[in-house]
Amino acid sequence: MTFHNPGYLFLLLLLLPIIYWYIKEMHKSDASLQISSLQDLTKFPKSKRIKMRHLPFILRLFTLIFLIIAIARPQSSNSLRNETTEGIDIMIALDISGTMLAEDLKPNRLEASKAVATEFILSRPNDNIGLVIFAAESFTQCPLTTDHDVLINLFKGVQYGMIEDGTAIGLGLANAVNRIKDGKAKSKVIILLTDGSNNRGDIAPVSAAEIAKTFGIRVYAIGVGSHGMVRVPVPTPLGMQYQLMESEFDEQTLKAIANITGGKYFRATDNLKLRSIYQEIDQLEKTKISVREYSKKNEIFYIFALAAFVCLISEILLRNTVLRKIP
Repeated sequence: MTFHNPGYLFLLLLLLPIIYWYIKEMHKSDASLQISSLQDLTKFPKSKRIKMRHLPFILRLFTLIFLIIAIARPQSSNSLRNETTEGIDIMIALDISGTMLAEDLKPNRLEASKAVATEFILSRPNDNIGLVIFAAESFTQCPLTTDHDVLINLFKGVQYGMIEDGTAIGLGLANAVNRIKDGKAKSKVIILLTDGSNNRGDIAPVSAAEIAKTFGIRVYAIGVGSHGMVRVPVPTPLGMQYQLMESEFDEQTLKAIANITGGKYFRATDNLKLRSIYQEIDQLEKTKISVREYSKKNEIFYIFALAAFVCLISEILLRNTVLRKIP
């Protein structure tokens, strides 16, 4: 219930001084009689007339309350809201080659990519999201799903060494296209994240991009890695050793992939930049929501006006019949 004129409800505060005045007048009007003892009087029960002596005042209070509420014009509303949410299909293609262990992102490129991607997944509850991983080969870690808890658990299980080392960008992108092309959503997106140059696989990255374009799939390509020298762990017979390597990859190819498919290219040089890239993609690919609203308000002030009238008539009848005072 809502009120068309809610300001009038403040008039209810005027009832406080009225109640105070009534209590004060009742104390003044009490008659006094001096007797030796009240012991015998307690045996006599109070009459109904005595018990009902405050009823007219209570009815008058309710009369005022209902009148004030009626003046404020209470209204009931019938509302209908239809909300249609259209999710999109998103496939993440993640490079898990050895260079993704470089520590220019913290704790390393791979773990930073997994953490930020998880945040992105949690922010898109209505979307079908899947995961493809690639190095020298590629396979689907998780097909498109709305069960994001399962997807996140599979994300956590991704680690270096699951596939032979290498960087087959074209193969990874082609696998992602194959997994997303038959999706029912009108909008299809691939987020391709890599830090290398294509050196394995039978499919060229640009060819995979052309295939994506054919199916109307946009590719957001993210190149991961800072500028300059980076520390990269390398397995040796003596255990894991660190080597300094130049952080470079084929940006031109990633830009070409994005341009061909109508997507966008980004470079993530640190954790903060990577997070901001995912936030930008989130804004670019907002879910479409169609809302239809219907609202109808019905006046119900007459109910309170009728209640005030009934209370007023009841008070008048009681004062002039059962509770009539004779001077």
